[in-house]
Amino acid sequence: MVIGCNAVSWAPSVEPGSLVDQPSGQRPNHIKRFVSGGCDNLVKIWREDDNQWKEDQKLEAHSDWVRDVAWTSSIGLPTSTIASCSQDGSVYTWTCDDAAMSSWIPKLLHKFNDVVWHVSWSITANILPVSGGDNKVLSHVRAHRPL
Repeated sequence: MVIGCNAVSWAPSVEPGSLVDQPSGQRPNHIKRFVSGGCDNLVKIWREDDNQWKEDQKLEAHSDWVRDVAWTSSIGLPTSTIASCSQDGSVYTWTCDDAAMSSWIPKLLHKFNDVVWHVSWSITANILPVSGGDNKVLSHVRAHRPL
């Protein structure tokens, strides 16, 4: 059975923290990844491997269709963070601290009484505006961890 994809968001093109942790003269490693959200209630991370896009991770927390996903910029930060929202009214952030991006930790940011349509990080990745079916836009502020 084919189930639809509702949203995609590109990952930063370099690994978290790699721009500040590189030895002098060495270029950061560029990795092509994106995140998707779909009608299967999953957040999926995709990775380019040998010029093919392959599903790398399935992240489970939502109980209904994932309506939107947004990957933060990670320039200078030692972590990767994704936000996702759902038909079930939940907004999650997913955080990963390891360079292999194998262990994502979900955190319920907020549970609304209506569908949540969109999430979008600010350019500094510390504010997350959220829009929903109740005709409101709310912003959640997230503090960065020290480097």
